[in-house]
Amino acid sequence: MKKSVDVLVIGGSAAGIAAATTGKAFYADKSFMIVRKEREAVVPCGIPYIFGTLKGVEQNVIPNAHIEGAGVELVIDEVVSLDRETKTALTANGLEISFDKVVIATGSQPRVPGWLKGRDLQNVFTIPKDRNYLADVRERIEPCEKIVIIGGGFIGVEMADELIKKGKQITLVEVLPHVLSLAFDSDLSLKAEGILKERGVTLRTNEKVLALEGEGGAVRRVMLEGGDTLQADAVILAMGYAPNVALAEKAGMKLNELGAIKVDEYMRTADKDVFAVGDCAEKFSFITRIVKGLMLASTAVSEARIAGMNLFGLSRLRTFGGTIAIFSTAIGGITFAAAGVTEDLARERGFDVVSAGFEGIDKHPKTMPGTAAQFVKLIVNRESGLVLGGAVTGGVSAGELINVIGVIIESKMTINELLTMQFGTHPLLTGPPTGYPLLKAAEAVEIKLRHLDRCVCGAPEKAG
Repeated sequence: MKKSVDVLVIGGSAAGIAAATTGKAFYADKSFMIVRKEREAVVPCGIPYIFGTLKGVEQNVIPNAHIEGAGVELVIDEVVSLDRETKTALTANGLEISFDKVVIATGSQPRVPGWLKGRDLQNVFTIPKDRNYLADVRERIEPCEKIVIIGGGFIGVEMADELIKKGKQITLVEVLPHVLSLAFDSDLSLKAEGILKERGVTLRTNEKVLALEGEGGAVRRVMLEGGDTLQADAVILAMGYAPNVALAEKAGMKLNELGAIKVDEYMRTADKDVFAVGDCAEKFSFITRIVKGLMLASTAVSEARIAGMNLFGLSRLRTFGGTIAIFSTAIGGITFAAAGVTEDLARERGFDVVSAGFEGIDKHPKTMPGTAAQFVKLIVNRESGLVLGGAVTGGVSAGELINVIGVIIESKMTINELLTMQFGTHPLLTGPPTGYPLLKAAEAVEIKLRHLDRCVCGAPEKAG
């Protein structure tokens, strides 16, 4: 069977859906088709919550009505080969699709290191974006009491926070000194660790896993490099994700040093009619310009919108300038969010930075029901005053405030420009106008900058 379409999108999770629906909105006269093997796509960032907060995988899916309502055809199948010269794709079910443009949105797959002995034992799980697999994991993990999670990034921490609600004995093993250390400086990582410990999670940071051991074909122990042994009824491997580029490699496409498909600022590959977006596509930092392995649904959708808008007409106003790396999560009901670079990473990359923070409240007065503490930290280039990074902890409003900080970074605003911005406030919704945490953090940075400038100029430094 043969079909012809103007734009073929391979992969139908967040990035694929956004590329197709955005493209259809901009080019209504063009036909769009998404081909994916899953009948239902899961919400990527919602996966940990199917193990606690949500009642099952079925509550964490992206509605297909959104795709079909946009006028995009959805085909449940798998593209197994792509010929860029003839502009045809072949599916597992024998469908031959001819196209004018193609968007590759094949996503990522869990990393399972080849050196990890015992990785194939029963009850050793990964966390892929696969509805059926996740439903099976949820069922099989239910009777398990002792669960070891390997990896202290967002997935590992969120899985620990969810499973502890079920009364499980959770041990989280992280090879780095702190959990979430790629997103936060040690001050906030330590705060996150404190909450996890209070909730009953056992943390083993700065520890490397050597092997998994089993009995009767099922995992029973996790062996650590330091010599300790952890008892386990189940093990969750949350050791990151790798770009899913098998199809792209087979089609002869260029990959970068991290194994992602190389793209330009329009999300085009070396072939002008082939685009790549999401976890399978190359990323670089908006601030450092260094290639990154970052994988975020929000970044993927941003790339997808850029690709969708530029499919049939490039615009210098519609380009992707690099990832801001905007993260957010909740641990024990406390929001942790970050954008830009951490203080440690900025210094590692050669930036002379100054940081300061302020803790206030997210409603006012503090007697207002539901008021939570809100801490804001800003990281600023000492010479230029540009805001390079920020972090927020507190109530749910922190999740939106970090988006504001992301806009500040992407707009290349200086600390003084931030200090002159106008923010609306309301007792039920925000911190007070006299103590708005974001502005007070900016004030703290500016005061520190002035203090440092006085010291450099030789002015006497006040005690204390």
